Amino acid sequence: MKKVVYIASVLAILWIAMSFSDKSENKGKLMIEFQHYVNDEVLKLDSVVYKNELGQNYTVTNFKYYISTIQLKKTDGKEISLPGYFLIREDEEESKKIVLHNIPVGDYTGLSFIIGVDSLHNCSGAQSGALDPANAMFWAWNTGYIFMKLEGKSPVSQSPGKLFEFHIGGYKQPNNCIRSVKLDLITKKQVLSNATAQLLIKTDVSEILKTPLSIDLSKLSSVTGFHNAGSIADNYSDMFSLPEH
Repeated sequence: MKKVVYIASVLAILWIAMSFSDKSENKGKLMIEFQHYVNDEVLKLDSVVYKNELGQNYTVTNFKYYISTIQLKKTDGKEISLPGYFLIREDEEESKKIVLHNIPVGDYTGLSFIIGVDSLHNCSGAQSGALDPANAMFWAWNTGYIFMKLEGKSPVSQSPGKLFEFHIGGYKQPNNCIRSVKLDLITKKQVLSNATAQLLIKTDVSEILKTPLSIDLSKLSSVTGFHNAGSIADNYSDMFSLPEH
């Protein structure tokens, strides 16, 4: 009798192990790499002079933003939700590479995400990881997060030191600056078992200064509160594209 129980126990353990193994083998990874540009020029901090839509010169000294609520869309229409908050920053190369784990194998035709931090985590106070206040993306006075930060210099700026700064955040209406992004892949992306697929996303900084609102740096060089923040958020909502397509 003991032998039968022992054999049954061994079989049960093997079945559980095989179940976990099967699940593991049906999952893969996806690395999303964000590449920063100004129009078709690679973004370089502090050194390269760019022109906005009005022909005004500017340089970029700081650029970072939050990505969260990532969803992948499969060919059958099913959406896979992936938790996490990611701070993408130009001055930290590794931050521009997001590795998503435990993705079901299959073919994917698109992805979506939000620029910013949802209301729940904006109301949870200072946190850790990507949401750590040490990242200088938390408004102590507003108890919330800055979703996108763009700083630089322009000879036409009327701010001290010819600086310009756009610190955009806020989740409450009518000043909600969370924006959704949806990208469709012309060529499907295949996720294989125990492998890492790669996807490149182009982030165009110039879009922050144009469409639908063309930013005149001689008149608007500082947005650090709710005034004009929504317009800047509307601009940056379409700064992402898929360069491979």
